[in-house]
Amino acid sequence: MTIQAEFELSHPPDAVWAVVGDPVRVDWVPGVESCRYDGEVRRFTMAGAGGLAERILLRDAARRRLEYSVVESEPPLEMHRASITVEACPGGSRLIWTTTVKPAAVEPFIRRRMDAAIAQLRSVLAASAQSQR
Repeated sequence: MTIQAEFELSHPPDAVWAVVGDPVRVDWVPGVESCRYDGEVRRFTMAGAGGLAERILLRDAARRRLEYSVVESEPPLEMHRASITVEACPGGSRLIWTTTVKPAAVEPFIRRRMDAAIAQLRSVLAASAQSQR
């Protein structure tokens, strides 16, 4: 099952990328209790989701594109691969988030987590813009 979501954000692409393109930065992901990143794999402990490990497959700052795959989760996933791309658009930026996941039964959970992450990202970006004024 593939989920693709596009979100319009009223912030410049580089500001959005500074948050979502940094594998160490997880303040925009709701429920993260802790995170460690070793340069290849980031490990989260998340409220309600347990432990999770993601391998960063690609981080292309020039294209503002991040690709990652869940390699450990509770419960285990058959397959997970995702990408986040940030593009310029009138009035700010567009974030395109695509996730392919198996089993398909986890799709509603993944979709809710994506929506919650974008809501929190909007708050993080607004706070950052406010502090720069």
